[in-house]
Amino acid sequence: MGAAEAPTKLVTVGISPVVISLIMVIGVFLARWSVPALILGTSSIRADVARTPHLLIWAILAGCIWAVANTLTIFAIRDVGLSIAFPLWNSNSLLGILWGFIFFNELRQAGARRWAGVVGGVLVMCFGAWLLAVASSATAAGPAAHASRGIAAALGAGILWGTMYIPYRKAYLTGMNPLSFVTFFTFGEVGMMGTLAISFTGTAGLWRQLVDAREVLFWLMLGGFVWVIGDLFQQYAAKYVGISRGIPLSNSNQIWGLLWGVFVFGELHGRSASVYAQVVGGSLLMMLGVGAIAFSSATGAEQVKWRDAARRECDRYGLEEGFVEARMDGRSAEGEVAPRRGMVDWILVAGATGVFVYFASMAGVPRMDFSWTAAGILSLVSLAMLVVCGVVIGRTTGFR
Repeated sequence: MGAAEAPTKLVTVGISPVVISLIMVIGVFLARWSVPALILGTSSIRADVARTPHLLIWAILAGCIWAVANTLTIFAIRDVGLSIAFPLWNSNSLLGILWGFIFFNELRQAGARRWAGVVGGVLVMCFGAWLLAVASSATAAGPAAHASRGIAAALGAGILWGTMYIPYRKAYLTGMNPLSFVTFFTFGEVGMMGTLAISFTGTAGLWRQLVDAREVLFWLMLGGFVWVIGDLFQQYAAKYVGISRGIPLSNSNQIWGLLWGVFVFGELHGRSASVYAQVVGGSLLMMLGVGAIAFSSATGAEQVKWRDAARRECDRYGLEEGFVEARMDGRSAEGEVAPRRGMVDWILVAGATGVFVYFASMAGVPRMDFSWTAAGILSLVSLAMLVVCGVVIGRTTGFR
């Protein structure tokens, strides 16, 4: 997810934030249907929807929230840069902890040591975010008013993304597969983002901007595709460790945002040593907070409370407890038919691939300063981590 934000730096060469977000959402749409079809097949998606049709409206709502939040992040990147904005919108960790506790019994009966780890981690993260906010006034290219606007946009995105995890956790407590949930998530994303884009620019203005930016549309779509890959890992984290732990853990992407911003795009080039100390120190402090929360794993007593929350959802929607319990444990439920891929799945994969190939054929190198070497190294490391983590999830959960 950290690498996925790199193409949004195109906002610095004059491309509208709304256009960037819209094209990213199109890439997201293609990925959210083709990747699940490739991994498990649409038969699994149909089965999940048949069991839990009430979750469709939650998925669409979450998609609408994501589209608005993603647009805010691009405004933030334009005004304060990637290395500053990234950790600020990751304040969604705080809301994830709050909503997990209030709505889903997370951290209930967790014990004093784990509460101390979570609360201490939150305080350290807040202090790190404050250091980054202070540093932004020195790193922003525009006037101070722009820095304040960028900070507000990043924090607003964090609030929306933190709230967005409520539908996620609700879905996974009722046994829905993350690969199924994210497919219908896209309808909210595309609908909301299309509405925002037309509202900002008008139909004619939007078309004109898309034509003018045709050489970079591929890179933006690719950013959306990569985002989905990272988001799928985040979905499994939300399912198996809860949003109070999963969100802070996934927010380690802020370090990748910092690496891309500093080494690929040279955001801190020529700045004073104090600015470097604030940005790097603030990010490391936030990571220490993330670590403290991550090591405060759920105890057996807390997991009993999680199951109470799951039973509440079962009673509310008339679901079978045995199926939900099996899905929460990452195993197949009794009598569950194994998913399989069919012709529809291969058509989805081929269609998405064709769209990307078409836009790649007219793509050009963006007219901006960046380091190819640093970008290549970070991309290779990201791919290696993708393979390792994907194998682990596949072996332990079967992507259930």
